[in-house]
Amino acid sequence: MKREVELVVISDVHLGTYGCRSEELLRYLASINPKKLILNGDIIDIWQFRKSYFPESHLRVLKYILDLAYQGCEVTYITGNHDEMLRKFGKMQFGHITLTNRLLLDLDGKKNWIFHGDVFDASIQHTKWLAKLGGWGYDRLIQLNNVVNWGLTKLGREKYSLSKQIKNSVKKAIKFISDFEDTASHLAIENKYDYVICGHIHQPQIRRVDTKKGSVMYMNSGDWIENLTALEYNHGAWEMFSYEEKKEHLVDYPTEAIQFRNNLEELLENIIKGTV
Repeated sequence: MKREVELVVISDVHLGTYGCRSEELLRYLASINPKKLILNGDIIDIWQFRKSYFPESHLRVLKYILDLAYQGCEVTYITGNHDEMLRKFGKMQFGHITLTNRLLLDLDGKKNWIFHGDVFDASIQHTKWLAKLGGWGYDRLIQLNNVVNWGLTKLGREKYSLSKQIKNSVKKAIKFISDFEDTASHLAIENKYDYVICGHIHQPQIRRVDTKKGSVMYMNSGDWIENLTALEYNHGAWEMFSYEEKKEHLVDYPTEAIQFRNNLEELLENIIKGTV
């Protein structure tokens, strides 16, 4: 039986890359019945899109989200940096699906400021080519990590995250994450928001930030590459969902044929070329 959830926030799925954990995301989505679903950026990785790699499971994620919208779930797609080409469309709405760059949501009298967060990343704002190169390198690292973890599993040992180890050992990476969280929190406090919700840095988090000017609850939905996390809102409270902690209680999502592959690939190619 599906869990009833008022609102779900997921981000950084990166459909179209080797690191995307689409099967796990499908299992999670199939286990819940959300009234609202917020896709907080980098859902489709248009930066790295190529016709040679867009598996059926990635298409099933898109189809499942479309089915949710068709059944009445309010779906909001907030653009990120890897799907920034969608930003040229501005705010659009078709049926139960809304495309936008940011969202201010009132939940039980509390103001929730939701956006992807790449606006705080100087490497994206000023040297986009370097950011894209980093994205490519990250995807290759995930591929290597998958091979390493396959070997560790065969040996009966625990899986290991190369990228997490690198992030935790590089002082600049740790400082960037801390600066990102502080910047988002301070801006939210200045604007008198109660919650600020981001993605982008792939670091799931729920913590209160206090300053002399006030306080705010900072949250990050994490990603569906390594952490496999989502934010859920129910009965006036936010919680972090962790797939690894709850996967034993989830049902498998049935495999099915996808009929719209060519149409989707053509649409993405046209967006990249700027002809849409």
